[in-house]
Amino acid sequence: MSTFKDLIAKVADGHALSPDEAREAFEVILSGSATPSQLGGFLMALRVRGESIAEVTGAVATMRSKMIPVQTSEKVMDIVGTGGDNSGSYNISTCTAIVVAGCGVPIAKHGNRSLSSKSGAAEALSELGVNIDIDAAKIADCIRKAGIGFMFAPLHHAAMKHVGPTRMELGTRTIFNLLGPLTNPAGAKRQMVGVFARRWVEPVAEALKELGSEKAWVVHGSDGMDEITTTGPTHVCELKDGSLRSFEISPQDVGLPLADPKNLKGGLPSENAKALRDVLAGAKNAYRDIVLFNSAASLVVADKVGDLKAGVVMAASAIDSGDAAATLEKLVAASNG
Repeated sequence: MSTFKDLIAKVADGHALSPDEAREAFEVILSGSATPSQLGGFLMALRVRGESIAEVTGAVATMRSKMIPVQTSEKVMDIVGTGGDNSGSYNISTCTAIVVAGCGVPIAKHGNRSLSSKSGAAEALSELGVNIDIDAAKIADCIRKAGIGFMFAPLHHAAMKHVGPTRMELGTRTIFNLLGPLTNPAGAKRQMVGVFARRWVEPVAEALKELGSEKAWVVHGSDGMDEITTTGPTHVCELKDGSLRSFEISPQDVGLPLADPKNLKGGLPSENAKALRDVLAGAKNAYRDIVLFNSAASLVVADKVGDLKAGVVMAASAIDSGDAAATLEKLVAASNG
C-alpha cells in the first residue's frame, strides 16, 4: 500500500494513478487523514497534469461508498453542470430541471453552493424558497409530490467536509467538479451533464458508461459554458444503448435565435432567482431560449420526445401552461412541509 505522500509524488511527476491507487488516495482524503497542504498539492497536481478516467472512476467509487443515498421508486434523471466554467451565467440547469420536471420527468437534482460564481444551484433554490437542508426521506417525498427533489451535496457526502475548506481557498475547479455529476445520491441512470472543458466531454461520457448509466448527454458549449449554449454550437457526446456518439448542435437547428453572451450573464442569488421566476412566468428572453434548448435535450435523454424540436415545443408548453411554475411551488411546499 502506498502512502499518500507517495501518491502525491507520483501525480506531481506526471504519472497517472491506477483505479486502486485513486481509491486509496481518496480514501485518505475523504477520511480526513490528509493535511490541507497535502490535499491542495494533490488536487492541483492532478489538475495541472490532467485527471485520468481511471482516477475519476476510482474517486467516484470511494465517494459512492461513503454517501447517504436517497431511496426512491421513481426512475429519476439528473440535470447538472460541473461548474468551473467561470461564465457567471444564470442558473440554467436549475431552471431546466424545474421545466423538465414540469413535463413529467422525475428529477433528482444533485448540487452545491457555488465555488467559482456568484450563485450556485443551492443559493438560487434557497432564494426561491426551497428548503435544501432536508434529509433523504424528505427528498424522496419531494420527488413523489413535486416531481423534483434537490440533494444538497454536503448533506449526502459528509466526508466532503474534509475537502470543502481547501476547495474554497483554492477558488478554482478541481477533480471534485467532475465527481459531483457522477455521484448522484438517488442513483440516477439518466443524466444531462455539462462539463467545463471540451476535452472532458467524451471522457465523462465514458465514465458514465463504466459507472452504469443507461442514457446520457455530456455537453460543452463553444463559448466555454458547461451547458448547451445558444451563443453558438455545442459539442455533445451521447451515451445510448451502451455506445457513445459525438456530434454538434446549434440553436438554429431548433429555430432558436443566437444569443448575445451578455444576455446570459447572471448575478447574485436574488437576481438569478428573480430571472428564473420571470422565465417560469412566461418572459420571452435569452434566458428562456437557453432553458428551452437544454430542456429539449433533457427530454430526449428521458425518452419523452424523439428529437430536439419536439422537446422545445414540450418545454415551451410546460412554461406557458404554468406547469413549470406550479412544479416549483410544489417543491417549495413539499420541502418546507
